[in-house]
Amino acid sequence: MSDTSLARLRWRCRRGTKELDALYGWWLEHRYAGADGDTRSAFEALLEVQDPDLWDWTIGRGRAPRADWQAIIDDIRARHRL
Repeated sequence: MSDTSLARLRWRCRRGTKELDALYGWWLEHRYAGADGDTRSAFEALLEVQDPDLWDWTIGRGRAPRADWQAIIDDIRARHRL
């Protein structure tokens, strides 16, 4: 992945709250490089979701409508004990 592409993803991980910034930034920095192409694509699509929905799914107030998104969220939740 090019530095420019990674920088764009870092920018997209910047959300409306520091909590979401930290959680999704963590996944980008620690999981993205080792993920397969489908999971990377799912993560990129997940970053298009509006913050209120993303927050609700992340704290367990609901579930993402896509299983691949939920798998990423579950990984974040397990790592951060949410």
